[in-house]
Amino acid sequence: MLPSAGFQGIRPVSKKGVEDVTGTHTEKTAAAFRDYLRKMSNYEEALGVIGWDLRTGAPKKGASQRAEVIGTLSSEVFKMSISDEMAGFINELNKEGVREELDEVTLASLVECKKAYDKRKNVPEEEFREYVILTSKAESIWPEAKEKGDFSMFQPYLEKIVDFNRKLTDWIGYEGNRYNALLDTFEPGLTVETLDRVFKELRDRLVPLVRAVQEAENKPETDFLFQHFPESSQEKVSINLLEQMGYDFDAGRLDKTVHPFASGLNPGDVRVTTKYDETDFRTAVFGTIHEGGHALYEQNIDERFIGTPLCSGTSMGIHESQSLFWENFAGRNRAFWEKNYGLLKSHSKGQFDNVSLDNFYRGINVAGPSLIRIEADEMTYSLHIIVRYELEKALINGDLEVRDLPEAWNDKMEEYLGIRPSHDGEGVLQDVHWSGGAFGYFPSYALGYVYAAQMMEALRKDLKVPFEDLLRDGNLQPVKEWMTENVHRFGKSKQPLEILRDITGEGVNPDCLISYLENKYRDVYRLT
Repeated sequence: MLPSAGFQGIRPVSKKGVEDVTGTHTEKTAAAFRDYLRKMSNYEEALGVIGWDLRTGAPKKGASQRAEVIGTLSSEVFKMSISDEMAGFINELNKEGVREELDEVTLASLVECKKAYDKRKNVPEEEFREYVILTSKAESIWPEAKEKGDFSMFQPYLEKIVDFNRKLTDWIGYEGNRYNALLDTFEPGLTVETLDRVFKELRDRLVPLVRAVQEAENKPETDFLFQHFPESSQEKVSINLLEQMGYDFDAGRLDKTVHPFASGLNPGDVRVTTKYDETDFRTAVFGTIHEGGHALYEQNIDERFIGTPLCSGTSMGIHESQSLFWENFAGRNRAFWEKNYGLLKSHSKGQFDNVSLDNFYRGINVAGPSLIRIEADEMTYSLHIIVRYELEKALINGDLEVRDLPEAWNDKMEEYLGIRPSHDGEGVLQDVHWSGGAFGYFPSYALGYVYAAQMMEALRKDLKVPFEDLLRDGNLQPVKEWMTENVHRFGKSKQPLEILRDITGEGVNPDCLISYLENKYRDVYRLT
């Protein structure tokens, strides 16, 4: 650590010498600040590797000690973010006349660090450390509780996690709804007021569409989806599709896990995980494309941002816009499979031999109520998110207690999707997010879908070649380049709503997504 004595202010000099001495001092201070940020970044990268290992095959008996390691390192990063050294950097570099001397990367990093400092400075360090250990243990308990469908195993951990997050909202402060404090962590600039409006429009338009699809007479054939497809063959397809998307395997890898995720350690090391189901290839294929979308974002952040807080996605909503764009707007597009249906057939054991491309396309786009979010179709996906949003908002505001969560979950699933889980493994325990304390994250999934639809319209206008033609040719490079130019390269140097407005000229607008879904499913289900 750098001694705080180095940040007592610029020494007095004659007016004539102020510019040169101040400039020299500013450069030294800025360089020390960047070194400090790089050290924090190195700790965070180590934590990322440990977290990736914990979720991809670390021995079960080592989970408790691994949680202690994560807790210690996380505590160190946390302390660095609110230390006297950090306060000194913020105070010194924020001075009038000094900010103007900073390059754009250092200045944007300073803004992010000040925001984090202001949020975290009131959080008790020891409580934070205990919380990190708690969530690490909860993440190791969660898979077993999920497998057994036993909420009672997980409930004590979740009660403590919710309690901490309720206190956290007071420590970091908020305006309006208490949930805004947590939402801002994942989606800066968004509020409950905006979400309630956007989600109401989605819910009001999608619930009738779900009913219409359920009542449709001309439903897609799906039997061919559920035949044996070896894991090793699915892996080959997944790798091929990632390569088509432009995923750089020299800067990443593909592994399997219980709950798929992408891990961006730095732009040169962005790892993708997927889940294989030998009786339903869609889980791995579309899961891999989804996580590949996340990975493309992280791999193509401007290298100038490495070692700074800018070297990550600007928000989880913008991140999800990338994964959902690739999974749905590209991966579930008929033109995509005009190119790749032969690839899929070549790795299967004949399950598609008598299935036309049209029937295959309709089959992979089958829609209707389902219990599992990560396996949900495009049409119902946002409803799964709205269920989670409403529940965790109620938890944080004290309107719902953890012990009542399973019943509340089942009631909302029945209200919005018309189905009720038979056990908690396919209900309230299905997602890993709450075990890690990620309250405020879930809305980003639906927001990301809305963002992706808005970006899709802008992309179509900008491309020189029609989007579907690029998919048919397997030429996805222009799409990747457009996303890199408009989204990826900025990392966290631009706010999410700034990126959205620069691309689309408007704020959050669910109309693009609703129109897309209504048009697509009228076609797939032959609705009049």
